[in-house]
Amino acid sequence: MTNSVFKTALLACFVQAGSAFFCPSANAQTTSEVGVGLGATNYRGEISPKYQFLNNRPAFTAFYRKDVSVPVTLRGGLTGGFLRAADENVKGVNGNVPPLQNYRQANTKGGLLEASAVMEYNFRDYHKRTDKIHFTPYVFVGLAAFYANTSTVSNNPLVSSEYQGKGGMLGFAIPAGVGIKYALSEHLNFGLETGVRKAFTDKLDHLGEQDQLLVNRNDQDWYYYSGISLSYTFYKILCPDQYKDNPKLLK
Repeated sequence: MTNSVFKTALLACFVQAGSAFFCPSANAQTTSEVGVGLGATNYRGEISPKYQFLNNRPAFTAFYRKDVSVPVTLRGGLTGGFLRAADENVKGVNGNVPPLQNYRQANTKGGLLEASAVMEYNFRDYHKRTDKIHFTPYVFVGLAAFYANTSTVSNNPLVSSEYQGKGGMLGFAIPAGVGIKYALSEHLNFGLETGVRKAFTDKLDHLGEQDQLLVNRNDQDWYYYSGISLSYTFYKILCPDQYKDNPKLLK
């Protein structure tokens, strides 16, 4: 996902979700969901300057959703996955490894655990059982904290001592992306989502403070999560005010 798409999703979610909070037609909802998902994490940074499909590694997620209104859903989740990238996988304009990566010969690998809180904007009410097609596309944006533990090494003996590092770190990121929800039944839902995380650090790959000719000190790292999910919907039955005021009517 490019920077322009990231900014568009960010702006769209804030503007449209804001209108949902202040629009009188956005009625309060009585549904919530718990779910799990499987997918892939990916990394973009010094060793992988662009998104590379071959860098996808297994990941999982677990989440809880609360529908605030028809369009707005709040979601909290835990996501864990692996990260991996290598200079030798970068392709230049001629299809070969660029000179910088060919000389540096660095690779990084490790794992990441993320806790996030995001706001989703749904374009349709996919819980509405009178509709023939129970699905909605959505966009999301939020905040996340993560713990990453990675190691980086270089296969070039001339620079291997400088281009290696390992260890864990805590950081913050802004997750944003798009997805689709589909209600398989009254309670079961299928989801498909892809999103990017802008990490406020350049240390996921331990590269950033070396020779400026071989690293970019002005570019922070990113990571991605894409996957499918299955969730279960809970419906809260609201008690009418007349029964709240006079419980004897329930007998």
